[in-house]
Amino acid sequence: MSQDPHYTQKTKEETAERNDTGDDETHLAKGEHPHEHQLENSTEGKHEWKTRAPYRIHEPNDMFDVKYEAECHCGRVHYQLSRKEPLDSKLCHCTTCQTQHAAPFQWAAIFHKEDINFTRGHHALEWYDPSSKSVDHVLPCKVRCSFCHSPIMDEGRNMILVFPSLVKMKSKEDRERFRPRCHIFYEQRAVDVPDGLPKWSKIDKKSDLIEDSPVEAVREYQRKVERERRERFDKGKNQ
Repeated sequence: MSQDPHYTQKTKEETAERNDTGDDETHLAKGEHPHEHQLENSTEGKHEWKTRAPYRIHEPNDMFDVKYEAECHCGRVHYQLSRKEPLDSKLCHCTTCQTQHAAPFQWAAIFHKEDINFTRGHHALEWYDPSSKSVDHVLPCKVRCSFCHSPIMDEGRNMILVFPSLVKMKSKEDRERFRPRCHIFYEQRAVDVPDGLPKWSKIDKKSDLIEDSPVEAVREYQRKVERERRERFDKGKNQ
């Protein structure tokens, strides 16, 4: 589709004007941000969330061991991960994830909250609670960049779910570590995905297994993956 030259020129001029303003946090005009208070540098009172995981920025003496880096589409939000292999990686077909991502399913990798370090942009995050349909910071919630609105992560009560498509993976081995291990909420699927992975009707291991291949093949695959994961954990290769 061809672009309107007036629109293209206008966009370039607006981009140049924004770049001249300096700090990324000034790019949002007053009233454009659903959480304007987040743009403030204070860490007291209602800003206390900036001092705790997963939003706390690690200091150099924290010895944060960077394994991966990731950023949103516009680059205003940038973070690091210190764990080589996610605790788990899943494809979620629930209707909330379908709607929030405008996609057939969500690919999410599970990490501890202390495994992430925001190097920039944590003042420019926005929250959304899909249960109450509010922008309050109520767990579990969706977290996005307030400028380009890229999904950054899901924050749960104990863990975070990051999106591997934002992570800069440098090797085939990196991609293999993030490879999805199962489908969840597959009964709500928008499309069939005949990939041979275990498919749970709802939460994994707490619902029915929906097969798209022989039952024993699915079970054998599960045993193989879990056996390999246990070996990596036993040898400390997941840290």
